[in-house]
This record gives sequence, structure tokens and C-alpha cells, in this order.
Amino acid sequence: MTEKQWSTLHDVIQGKELKPIPVGFIIDSPWLPNWYGINILDYFTSDDLWFNANLKAINTFPEIIFLPGFWSEYGMCSEPASFGSISSFPLNEFPHAKKNILSIEDIGRISRPDPGRDGLTPLIINRLKLNRKRIEDSGHRIYFSVSRGPLNIASYLMGVQEFLTGMIMNPEEIHHLLDKITDFLVDWHELQRKAIPTIDGILVLDDIIGFIGEEEFKEFGLPYFKKIYDRDVSIRCFHNDADYRSSTKYLPEIGINLYNMGFDTCLNEIRNLTGGKISLMGNIPPRDVLAKGSQSDIENAVKELIGKLEDKTGVILSCGGGMPPEVPSDNIRRFVDTVNSYS
Repeated sequence: MTEKQWSTLHDVIQGKELKPIPVGFIIDSPWLPNWYGINILDYFTSDDLWFNANLKAINTFPEIIFLPGFWSEYGMCSEPASFGSISSFPLNEFPHAKKNILSIEDIGRISRPDPGRDGLTPLIINRLKLNRKRIEDSGHRIYFSVSRGPLNIASYLMGVQEFLTGMIMNPEEIHHLLDKITDFLVDWHELQRKAIPTIDGILVLDDIIGFIGEEEFKEFGLPYFKKIYDRDVSIRCFHNDADYRSSTKYLPEIGINLYNMGFDTCLNEIRNLTGGKISLMGNIPPRDVLAKGSQSDIENAVKELIGKLEDKTGVILSCGGGMPPEVPSDNIRRFVDTVNSYS
């Protein structure tokens, strides 16, 4: 991300009117490797391929703000591996973290890992440190510390159904697990910021909050997210493309000021639920329109999105979620051109 793009994000957060409306996408391993023409495993294991894939994306679309920018990650294995989860890495499929909490009693045997030594997180941060100079030489900086959220990580360690059932049947043990994960995430974000001094933002991704009700979120989500986001950084971004209704109105209380939601809601509704206190990043359908739609499908979806906005400030136009697999360059270009023409 360039300094100018970082400044644009600040303008969005501050509610300034920008014409055209900025365009941004969350990009990572589900899209970048195959778009660049390599296998996913090659992307994960080669610094040069990882760097060049990211550089090609930002050079191909310099007007797009790609978040978080040069994201060093190993898919959904990134944090669960620190807790002992076995990571499976097929050649050209998404990696998978295998559950390692097979009974509720196993929670007591899970220790709090050190993100600087345990699992894949030391490799993640070292990639950024090794490549920081050439990232900055290319005119970009690392501005975000990044992680999955505590509920997301817990669901990989236990299994989604088992984790959700545990909230009802074994709440004390689930709180114990979430305490460990949250403390680890606080350490992990702090480690990233100490290693890369340009970091002044945080991005957390957690879809599991969309699987629980409001009361469950208030008990098992709200206090943990507040602890993670209690950081002295200027941009606090959150991604959840599952159901939004149980948690959205609490986002300002958590401290979040930029929200990437799913596509099955109206941005005006999200703005009303949050009292207009957070900026929004969304939200045309990512798979059926951005990836698989025709040029006219994309143009119509973007025009409809812009036309429905009651307030065009505090918005970054994107898809509802991260960039999905198989989005072609022509579709991204049509998205940008439509925004430039109609906003």
C-alpha cells in the first residue's frame, strides 16, 4: 500500500467526500497465486513468487487499495498451527488446519503459544522482515498487522459444530479456550507491530460471529474482540462476510472503524445499525458477479450499489468479502471503470 492510499483510507475513515469513491479489495492466497499463474503451494513456499505476485497485482491495478497489502500468510493454517493443529498443504488447493481438540477436556491441555516461536507465525513475520526493503523500494509499506479472530481459530481447533455446541454445554471451558487464543492474538499483533514499525492498522477476519446469536456474541465475542482491538492504531478493520445481525451494532464499541461485510445486506442498513460511526467496505456478490458474472453483470451491480447509497462518504467500494478465486483481470477492470464513471 502506498502512502497516498494509506492517506485515502484515513480520508474515508474521517468521512471526507471523495470522487470517485475509492475501490479496495482484500486479497490473499485464494485469489493471488492462480491469478498470477502459479500453484498455491509455490506461493506459500517462495519469497520471490509471493513478492512478485503481490507486486504484479498492485502494478496492474494501481488505483485499487489492496488490503492489507503484501499479506504474509498461510491461509487458515496461519494461527491454528501455533496451537498444535496439523496443517495440510495440497499442491493447488486451499490449506486446511485439522482440529486437535477432540474432547472438551483437551482444552485444559492447550497451552498459550508464543507467536515468535511456535507454529507458522514466526515464518509469517520473518517473510515480512526479509522482504521489507524491497516492498518499500517498490513504493509501498506494511501498514496492517493481521490475524484471524478468536472464534474463527477456536472453530478450527475444535470443529465448528463442536465449538458452537460447547458454548451452550460447556461455557466455562469455551471461555478458557477463548482467553488463551485472545491473549495469543494480542501478543501476535504486538509482535507484528514491533517487527514492522510502519504498522498503524489492524485487520482481523472472523466469520464465526455470523453463526451465533446476539446474546452469544455479547458473551463469547464482544469482550474478546474489545481486548484485541484495544490498540493505539489509526485504522481498525474487521472482516465478517457471514450473517451480520448479531454483532454489527457492537462494532463501534469494539473500536472498529472499517468493516468489510458480506453481500447479502444493504450498506445503508449497516450504517444505521452502527449509528454512522464506522466506514464500510463492500459489497457486490464476490463469486456469482465479480468472479463469474459478465461485464454487464458487474457494471449493473456496481451501478446499483452506488445508486442505493444514501451517503457516499465513508465508503470503499468492493465485493462482499475478500477477493474470491478465479476473478479475471477484465472483471476487476470493469468494476473500477464503472466506479470511475458513475461515482
